[in-house]
Amino acid sequence: MNSLYKIRPLTPLDEPFLWEMLYEALYVPQGQAPFPREIIYEPKIRQYVEHWGKPDDIGYLALDRERPAGAAWLRKFNETNRGFGFIDDSTPELSIALLPAYRGRGIGSILLNRLFELVKERYTSISLSVSKENPARRLYERMEFEVIKQEGESLTMVKDLSNRAVGCWM
Repeated sequence: MNSLYKIRPLTPLDEPFLWEMLYEALYVPQGQAPFPREIIYEPKIRQYVEHWGKPDDIGYLALDRERPAGAAWLRKFNETNRGFGFIDDSTPELSIALLPAYRGRGIGSILLNRLFELVKERYTSISLSVSKENPARRLYERMEFEVIKQEGESLTMVKDLSNRAVGCWM
């Protein structure tokens, strides 16, 4: 990765950029019109970012010459406030996105490896939801996420952090 990129922990001051990343995280199949921007304010979607900085919120921001380029973050949900990749109350759910100009440069892998290293003593697993056709699914598979459930075109994947080496080295 270019030495101009920096990775730092997310803070509550990063919430405005996380809203942008939330929009970028929404998969739009090729040939379909993008979602309207206001979709991120739908209750089931906004819960991934709204009021960022809760006690269990953890994440990293990638910077290019001090400009945000992408982020990876974890948030815990519960039975009454479920995320799309909800497993249980003790498994945080992963969200990750990069601005389009920064995709395919290895930044996502670096963000994820840093995040896994940080939380491997805290959590035994991490979950996520991804469309079957989303190219990001290949990244998750390289990072040893496994499909545990399918509902329509949506997959719930889990990474076991309990007894395995963390991360993926290419």
